[in-house]
Amino acid sequence: MLILTLSDQFSKGITDKEALNLLPRLKDEYQRAYYRGVILERLAKSALNRSTHGSQFDAYEWLEEAMEAFEQAAAIRPTGNDDSILRWNTCVRTIDRYKLSSRGKEMVEPPLE
Repeated sequence: MLILTLSDQFSKGITDKEALNLLPRLKDEYQRAYYRGVILERLAKSALNRSTHGSQFDAYEWLEEAMEAFEQAAAIRPTGNDDSILRWNTCVRTIDRYKLSSRGKEMVEPPLE
């Protein structure tokens, strides 16, 4: 519950480190992977709400990391527990809804002589 409470407050100044530091306390590998994904997904949503320059790229990167965590969780999920699959699908829909993409290569201008 504490991880969920902290991650709900990312937009209010709580850092991801506080929530991530709680992961080792979780009982099993599934929970650690699943809640890591939840933290990353909520970081992405917080970035989208900020709407600052580059935040959409941050959101995309966090959603990709969240999807990897949810894939790990799905591979070891308890029978009948589809939460990690549902969260993975939510990440895909968020990427699609906001038309998010990777940063790509930034154009660098040559120095003036």
